[in-house]
Amino acid sequence: MAIAFTTFLTSCSIIMPVTATSNPVGSKVGTAKATIIIGLFFNQDASIKTAAKNGGISKISTVDVKCTTLFGIICGVETIVTGD
Repeated sequence: MAIAFTTFLTSCSIIMPVTATSNPVGSKVGTAKATIIIGLFFNQDASIKTAAKNGGISKISTVDVKCTTLFGIICGVETIVTGD
């Protein structure tokens, strides 16, 4: 019971590489975030296009996705784009 309770109350975060291009790694970073609560999206955009736009990036170098889970109920997705 204690193990199940502890597992439920823990949070986890992982960053996964999605893609890379032959463009040099730029100095700009753009992010886009979305939160998922009990499997429901709330009209948020965590796309690569939005992350690039938010960072003022026209030539994408790398794309990473960060997934965070809190209490097994709330999940955050953040797309991180680097480039120039």
